[in-house]
Amino acid sequence: MKILVPVKRVIDYNVKVRVKADNTGVELANVKMSMNPFDEIAVEEALRIREAGNAEEVLVVSIGPAQAQETLRTALAMGADRAILVKTDEAVEPLAIAKILKAIVDEENPGLVLLGKQAIDNDCNQTGQMLAALLGWPQGTFASEVVLGDGSVNVTREIDGGLETVKLNLPAVVSADLRLNEPRYASLPNIMKAKRKPLDTKEPSDYGVDTARRVTTLKVEEPSKREAGVIVETVEELVTKLRDEAGVI
Repeated sequence: MKILVPVKRVIDYNVKVRVKADNTGVELANVKMSMNPFDEIAVEEALRIREAGNAEEVLVVSIGPAQAQETLRTALAMGADRAILVKTDEAVEPLAIAKILKAIVDEENPGLVLLGKQAIDNDCNQTGQMLAALLGWPQGTFASEVVLGDGSVNVTREIDGGLETVKLNLPAVVSADLRLNEPRYASLPNIMKAKRKPLDTKEPSDYGVDTARRVTTLKVEEPSKREAGVIVETVEELVTKLRDEAGVI
């Protein structure tokens, strides 16, 4: 079985995001970028499935600028077998990404698509669900455990009320949550080996997908600063402030 893992290049989660002065977006110039953490977890899970003997190949895919090759090389250094970069300098919306991934799935014929539940830059949480709908495949979202069976996969997913386990017939789409695993660090020898692993470069037009944006960002603003708290002397004073000032009761 082949496993397809889409990965995204995003601002590193340790970096404080700054909004552009004209409020058209966030500042990306001279900012450290890295693999989306949820996608990194998906790569790790795919590697563990392959190491357990339940898959023969792990293919990673990224849709973005030429610099996304660095993200793919990171996945290759972790242990992925090969990579595809769909090169575009435009911001691509989730539906267009899902359509490109569907075309790649049709070409590569994987038995499982593993991806992060969402990207930390836009928090859309849409691509996995859209891809499953386009493919007509079963899906397991927010996975905290993935167990391969004979022609099926059991996915334990995190829901508001606790945990839910679903059984999906393969092929299927599974999106990884934070507690699925702890990604490995790429060793120096594997980083060197990754430079020689195959990385193909494509364009959206190669898959016949229109990436024109359908949503316009009107304005990007930083969240409002939190006001300092106050110390109250009595419960009665607390209730009064919650009712009259905060308006929450």
